[in-house]
Amino acid sequence: MSAYVVFLLFFIFLIIAIPISISLGIASVLPGAFDPSFTASGKYIIRSMLGGMDSFPLLAIPMFVLSGIIMARGGVSKKLFDVFSYFLGKLTAGMPCAVVVTCLFYGAISGSAPATVAAVGSMTIPVLNSLGYDKVFSTALVAVAGGLGVIIPPSIPFILYGMASGQSIGDLFIAGVLPGLLIGGLLMVYAYYYCRKNGEDKEKINAVVCELHKKGLKKILAESFWAILTPVIILGSIYSGIASPTEAAVLSVFYALVISLFVYKTIKLKDLWLILVEAVRTFSPILFILAASAAFSKVLTLMQVSQTISTWISANVSNKIIMLIVINILLLFVGMVMDTTPAILILTPILLPIVASFGVSPIHFGVIMVVNLAIGFVTPPIGVNLFVASSLMDIPVVKIASKAIPLIIYFLIALLFITYIPSISLVLVG
Repeated sequence: MSAYVVFLLFFIFLIIAIPISISLGIASVLPGAFDPSFTASGKYIIRSMLGGMDSFPLLAIPMFVLSGIIMARGGVSKKLFDVFSYFLGKLTAGMPCAVVVTCLFYGAISGSAPATVAAVGSMTIPVLNSLGYDKVFSTALVAVAGGLGVIIPPSIPFILYGMASGQSIGDLFIAGVLPGLLIGGLLMVYAYYYCRKNGEDKEKINAVVCELHKKGLKKILAESFWAILTPVIILGSIYSGIASPTEAAVLSVFYALVISLFVYKTIKLKDLWLILVEAVRTFSPILFILAASAAFSKVLTLMQVSQTISTWISANVSNKIIMLIVINILLLFVGMVMDTTPAILILTPILLPIVASFGVSPIHFGVIMVVNLAIGFVTPPIGVNLFVASSLMDIPVVKIASKAIPLIIYFLIALLFITYIPSISLVLVG
């Protein structure tokens, strides 16, 4: 069975709504089932799935998922939003910009785009709505800015890319800092343009900001101190060499528990069971996808798919700029139809040798890949962020997507800068 048939059947499975983990599993088994001489027998597939899960870095993912859920239940996003509203609220587009900055900071806690949308959106969208901002615009802003959750470290997709490529996860985390800030800055530029064009209810906004100012900066910072300290502890422990990313993820769980239970007292011991259940339900589908993706990538390697694609690109594309355009278009399309986890695990072994042959740094390519797939979080038909935001505000996905188009364009502009100016990603990497 040829690789073309395997990919065709895989996409047919997705189109007819077979779960992606099952689709990957079936696609992995098919070549061996139709050709007994093919190396990847059923036993080989099972061993590949189990072997793919036997990874110490992989433990960071459920830990970051759990700490993100604890932080969400503990109201950390509200503490962060109050700080940024205090400083930015009275400026033009200050409150929407405060939402973007909150997404940046919360992304440095959860490492997940949907988690960022859920935690920040559930609190900030009603606030923006009460201040007179268009509800659909507010929802679209949070949905797109939530994509920063997978670019700002610690990032679950960077962990997956590090596993698939053999690159340092710590270096990938560092490489994601400036791209994340660039994207956040461009989203704030659009928010400013939107608010200048459509106007703001300054009376309502000033009333809310004045309430924060009455509390005083000292009190606001005191209430938010432990929330702001969270990314400092997580990332500081990694970059100082005190902890590996996996150990830092475990540390983040204990820190989230301490500040939520004993400092903010926003959750109780009886809530922990439901939090653990939610974490298991969130991670379990990812676990099955990871296992099936590991097997599928092994099958693709045996079928020499990466060599075939590399040969085709080498024969037809000789210019590095054109090659990067082709790969960006491919990744944008993949992000529209496939979840981030299998996309990274399947495509990294295929594309990394190709870009490396053109002299692209593996760290730089990791950032390019994750930014592309972050855009996939807000582009139909998968668009996980859109569905999360839709469920929060009961707004049709199509309406949110249409309002998100200008924001996605700014995201794409940032992608062009990141793709063709490698120093944006690499300048902080030692």
